[in-house]
Amino acid sequence: MFFDIEHMATLARLKLTPDEKVRLSSQMGTILEYIEKLNELNTDDVEPTAHVLGINNVFRDDELATKPLADHNPISESPAHNKGHYEVPQII
Repeated sequence: MFFDIEHMATLARLKLTPDEKVRLSSQMGTILEYIEKLNELNTDDVEPTAHVLGINNVFRDDELATKPLADHNPISESPAHNKGHYEVPQII
């Protein structure tokens, strides 16, 4: 278990003192014991879930907010245009 603590500390880029390694090793052992107890539970009839509440995403139907550009020519509605392009004042 002590090796696991050193390896995890290296991965997390943590510098642990020897006392911290001993304390964390003990705490990790307690956590792993609890996980082993959870592994003893019968979960055959439990459906996999990503959330404990029955929440579904609510999406609206895809609808166009405005008319597509193919239905009208916005360039022709501009105050100044030439050969299918907007004309704007030159800025230097």
